[in-house]
Amino acid sequence: MIRTRTSKEQYRSDMEQKIHHNISIIVAIGENYAIGKDNRLLWHLSDDLKRFKKLTTGHTLIMGRNTFLSLPNGALPNRRHIVISDVPGETFDGCEMARSIDQAIELAGNDEECFVIGGGMVYAQFLGIVGKLYLTQVYQSFKADTFFPEIDFRQWKTIRSESVEAGEKNEYPHTYTEFVRI
Repeated sequence: MIRTRTSKEQYRSDMEQKIHHNISIIVAIGENYAIGKDNRLLWHLSDDLKRFKKLTTGHTLIMGRNTFLSLPNGALPNRRHIVISDVPGETFDGCEMARSIDQAIELAGNDEECFVIGGGMVYAQFLGIVGKLYLTQVYQSFKADTFFPEIDFRQWKTIRSESVEAGEKNEYPHTYTEFVRI
């Protein structure tokens, strides 16, 4: 017997296949794909924080509620914030709320470039459908409770890469790489 997909299953399948070229992931990962512990970053890389600010200022940020709660001063200046939360009625100052990644994508609309900034579960849901990946690879393994999903690099083309040595303002050597989906 041949089973046909329901309209909901077809919609989900269509969403998973559609690449959103205006949505990018920006993330810093350790060698073991670690990204955080206890809702905090694992390192301090001054250059990476400056790069994050330069790339994201004036754009839309999409994040999970825990990522938003980890921001030391709430909403970041000069950026639109879309926070995904499953807590009914929850709101945060300076943010638009979404109940799912689909609703976040809908809210983002056709903005020139939107950045997914975490956390781990949000990254996992977006990795297969974003058009660009801004990856900072930190050359150290870390004890963590939050990890980035494994990246299939066969699906990505490097368009820019820059290595940074450890130093006074950067605890660990790292590489910035910008990828576009093939």
